[in-house]
Amino acid sequence: MMFERGDRVEITNNEEGMSGSYFTANIIACLSDKDYIIQYKTLLKEDKSGPLREVVSADHIRPVPNEIVVSKYSVLDTVDAYDNEGWWVGKIIKDMGSKYLVHFENNEKVAYPSDKLRVHQEWVNGAWTYSKI
Repeated sequence: MMFERGDRVEITNNEEGMSGSYFTANIIACLSDKDYIIQYKTLLKEDKSGPLREVVSADHIRPVPNEIVVSKYSVLDTVDAYDNEGWWVGKIIKDMGSKYLVHFENNEKVAYPSDKLRVHQEWVNGAWTYSKI
């Protein structure tokens, strides 16, 4: 998929400690059909002087997922939880009434209110796939 300047996207990173995370960004420039300059919405430069910009390979970029409205999540639903300036993939392991306990790949478990969760979606062959509607 080709992206254009100004497109709002999400960036994934497979570095240790970042696996299963997605960070919102905008396309600043296209360097080739495989590399883009992006600017993150929430991540800052080390000196905190402004938004972080990076060159990112197209295989780490996806469109922002569609919003899927759900009234309630269920145990074992795969979700994205908003934390540490990005979205992190996890699985709901307990409905706590006003919050959901989410288990992450690193074995961390954190409780989130539903407004910090979204249905997890994967961008596969140019289309969104998800397990819950």
